[in-house]
Formats: sequence, C-alpha cells, structure tokens
Amino acid sequence: MMRIAHTTNELRNLIRGFRFTHPPDQTVGFVPTMGFLHEGHLSLIRLAREENQYVVVSIFVNPTQFGPGEDFAQYPRDESRDVALCSQAGVNVVFLPSISDMYPDHPMVTVMVQEITGVLCGEFRPGHFDGVATVVTKLFNMVQPDFAYFGQKDAQQALVIDRMTRELGWPLQIRVCPTVREPDGLAMSSRNVRLTPAGRQVAPLIYRGLTEARRLVEAGETRVYRLVAAAREIISADPGMTIQYLECRDREFLASLTVLDRPAVLAIAAYVDSVRLIDNVFLEPVTRSLDDRMEG
Repeated sequence: MMRIAHTTNELRNLIRGFRFTHPPDQTVGFVPTMGFLHEGHLSLIRLAREENQYVVVSIFVNPTQFGPGEDFAQYPRDESRDVALCSQAGVNVVFLPSISDMYPDHPMVTVMVQEITGVLCGEFRPGHFDGVATVVTKLFNMVQPDFAYFGQKDAQQALVIDRMTRELGWPLQIRVCPTVREPDGLAMSSRNVRLTPAGRQVAPLIYRGLTEARRLVEAGETRVYRLVAAAREIISADPGMTIQYLECRDREFLASLTVLDRPAVLAIAAYVDSVRLIDNVFLEPVTRSLDDRMEG
C-alpha cells in the first residue's frame, strides 16, 4: 500500500521502518519531481521500481530555483492526479512537503556548484542551480536513497547533481535516463500543457534541428559552428520560436568546443508562446578507419 508523507519526520519514519524490517541489501530508489507528472517521470519511476525494493517520489515545486519574473506561480500543479499515477506505478511513498517544511524560518544555507553552473541555463537563470543543488541536497538527506533518477532532458541539472553527489561523498548512484518524447519529437515537459495549439505545432522544430545536427555528425561533420548553424536554421524557421541559447559543449565540464573531438551535448533553451522549453541531444565523435582517413 502506498503511503503519503507530508513532513520530514513522517518520511523518515516510513523509510526507517523499511530499513529496519528488510535485509540491508534491499535498496531505496528516489525520483525527485516538481509534479504534474507525465510519461517522462513515469519512465523514471518504472526504472526505480525495477531496480529497487522501495521507491520514494517527491512532489515539490521548489521556489528557490525560480528567479524573479519566472513562472513559479504558473507552474502546472495537480496533486491528486500525481498521487494516483504514483499509486498505479507501484510507488511506496509519495513525499508532499510544504514550503515551510523544506525551508523553515529564514534559510541561511545554500549549496553551490561552481563552473558548470555558469553557462547554458545558468547564464540566463542566475541562482537557479543553487536552488536545485540546495533542494536536492535536502531531499537526499531526508530520503537517504541508494539510487536517484533524473532525465537527460535536464542534462545540465543532471551533471550538476552528479558532480555534487560525488564531491560531497553521498553514498548513492545517480541514474540519468533518456528523454521521453512525444510522437513528433517534442521532449515531454510539464510546461508543454501551457502551449497554445499553434505553439504546439511550432515546438517540435527544436528536436528536428537537434537531430539534423546529429545526422551531420554521423556523416562525419566535426566543425561545431556547422552543427549549430544547421540546427539553428531549422529551429528558427518559424517566427513563433525565439532561441535563448543553442550551444555545443563537452559533456564532462561543459567547456566550449570548436571541434567535436569528445563526447558533447548540443543544448537549447527556446521560447514558444512565452513558454521556456529546453532540450538536448548527445553527440559522439565518429571514429573513422585509417582507410577512410586516407581517402578523405
């Protein structure tokens, strides 16, 4: 039977009960979310269910990762629907904390990850990743999971959390899972519900542009400016699309690249109908044989 915890103490008591009554090799899987669950979230929950004996899902729209003028108030919420989906997916505990439970009194502690948070989304959303790192640290401390699950759509976020986890010595493994997409390629996101019908027709241009760049890589293109230009041409074809950034960076440190000579991420943030959408694809350098290089 699924249980619902509204406070940190309730959550810890439930997890402590599991740890006490089960063998030590039985694991806790954790899926942190901001709710309004979709198939992307559910794919993470299903994997957590497959790999662990106990699954915890948190639903918390974290105010500290939203900046002034961002869409905290408009972020979609449907708690009862989310709880029902978690129950159907076999979740053991849903954690539904209040803001006051997560941030009691006047918070004076912030967790910061440097360097990799100053580019891409971090350049345009100052303080965003401090809010992410802080709330995830709190949640990890409360849940004490063995495995935590995140989606590739938020590739920079996943990198930040993985780096934070390793450097702080958290005894858990971070699983980064493939982006789940609509049939037309649009990355599933809770924000998609805010798109107008016209905007919904424009939004798939993002993935079309990204996949064109990936096609060029597979054909042997290594010049990053060519890859970015090819993606930009497709994505910006409709005036309803406004690109905030479109960049290709290495996947370990998010360093800028001019030549695709290592695993990279081609990442984008764009606005459609004033809705901010993010997406990315991983790019792998194509290793050419000696015969191919001699012919080239």
